[in-house]
Amino acid sequence: MKYILAVLALTTAAAAEPPKITKVTAIELGGTWRFDVTIAHPDTGWDHYADGWRVLDMNGKELGMRVLGHPHVNEQPFTRSLSGVAVPEGTRQVQIQARDLPGGWNETTTIVDLN
Repeated sequence: MKYILAVLALTTAAAAEPPKITKVTAIELGGTWRFDVTIAHPDTGWDHYADGWRVLDMNGKELGMRVLGHPHVNEQPFTRSLSGVAVPEGTRQVQIQARDLPGGWNETTTIVDLN
């Protein structure tokens, strides 16, 4: 019985871990931006995986979103890109926010300086 409880505790801890953004590269390309975002998350399959990330301005307005269409169980951490993001002129920083299924949007964001 105690072994079952230990396994359940480990499973619950992994399920509660939000996706972690480990690296962001932002490149301006002719008036729009491309964001390359690296995420680490203990994906376990279709019921629990990092399923997206988005670019927000510093007021929380969504500027672009990248949907991740499948689990990355055997590819951790992983990097995906989003091009064509229109960032308002004069913007110096944006936020990147990751999401997982079933947990939803991570409460924390990663701030990115645009130079």
